[in-house]
Amino acid sequence: MTTYRILITGSRNWTDRRTIEDTLTAAGALAIASGQRLTVVHGACPTGADAIAQEWADWHREHGQPIDIERHPAQNHPTEDFGPWPAAGPKRNAHMVNLGADACFAFIGPCTSRRCQRPSPHPSHGASGCAGLAEAAGIPVRRTTA
Repeated sequence: MTTYRILITGSRNWTDRRTIEDTLTAAGALAIASGQRLTVVHGACPTGADAIAQEWADWHREHGQPIDIERHPAQNHPTEDFGPWPAAGPKRNAHMVNLGADACFAFIGPCTSRRCQRPSPHPSHGASGCAGLAEAAGIPVRRTTA
């Protein structure tokens, strides 16, 4: 069985569960309709978009859906050393993009970084950066903003 591989990137403070669940449900239906197995790839953040995607995938797997989950934490990754934080996040994002995907779904909230020097409100750097890498790699990206 071939796989329909989707990359989830999103803000760590994303709370709109319904938007992510609806997106994943539609991706799962597309995979099933085309005879593929859904693979959900995410950055393994314990909060926000990654956590919501993980919970959705876990629930659907437990209920018999053909879903695989790839978790790629920026720290303590099972196969890669992305170095120290904060540079580990962008390196991990590039790694996930380089693994390839059929689609990328980006759930982008406002930047909340205390280290950020930009004066005006703007989108989160991590999710925006990952979506940009995916676009540059030719992966179709759908951005949803909070």
